[in-house]
Amino acid sequence: MHTTVQDLRAWKQEGRRFAMLTCYDFPTAQILDQAGIPVLLVGDSVANTTLGYDTTLPVTMEEMLHHTRAVVRGAGNALVVGDMPFMSYQVSVEEGIRNAGRFVKEGAHAVKVEGWFPELTEALTARGIPVMGHLGLTPQFVHTMGGYRVQGRSDEAAQRLLEQAVGLDKSGAFSMVLEGIPMELGREITRAVSVPTIGIGAGPDCDGQVLVITDLLGLGGGKYPKFAKPYANLRAQITTAVQAFARDVETGTFPDEEHSYR
Repeated sequence: MHTTVQDLRAWKQEGRRFAMLTCYDFPTAQILDQAGIPVLLVGDSVANTTLGYDTTLPVTMEEMLHHTRAVVRGAGNALVVGDMPFMSYQVSVEEGIRNAGRFVKEGAHAVKVEGWFPELTEALTARGIPVMGHLGLTPQFVHTMGGYRVQGRSDEAAQRLLEQAVGLDKSGAFSMVLEGIPMELGREITRAVSVPTIGIGAGPDCDGQVLVITDLLGLGGGKYPKFAKPYANLRAQITTAVQAFARDVETGTFPDEEHSYR
């Protein structure tokens, strides 16, 4: 059965936790979908995990749509969420609607919007485009924050994030990512809103959890954020495999008869 935004709402009511992962390509989408991951985020983190940029800021709409199309082709059951890139929605509500619509026309089922944009959230929802919010440490605001710093540590900042979360809930967001905030605040927001919260560095009490796929698979070369847990070390396995291939080529043992035609 295809996962929908209504499923996520129902899971919160049932107390059912769920996983979300970032995904950027067709074969990974197939693997994650077949593994039962219910939500795939085509994150703007593709900028620094896949495209080699230092931050998420340079990635364009065209690049995001390219990767979204690939993920949509690979995911048969998961809810696919397209991440609105920097300056694709901040200029005006009208431009945000136009760009969000492009994601949906390419096959995404929803979009994610970073930051406090209740008017845009309401406008998109009214036009049939489900919105996943994103509060706390929002990487598109890295220069404003002065780096990737935990947000909401002061009473004033925590209260502001709580109010914004409640506001996004009222504006029609079907879920929201909470990133880089104290676990106590993650718990408080999760209890205060009617929609699922999805944590990444927001403590264990969120309704769901998300990780960047390259962090989970251990492709980052040993340097990971505090909130990331590598569940594999594919970087080492890939290195071993390609070195073995190179040795076989150099020694003339590949291709052998089994891997040749007659």
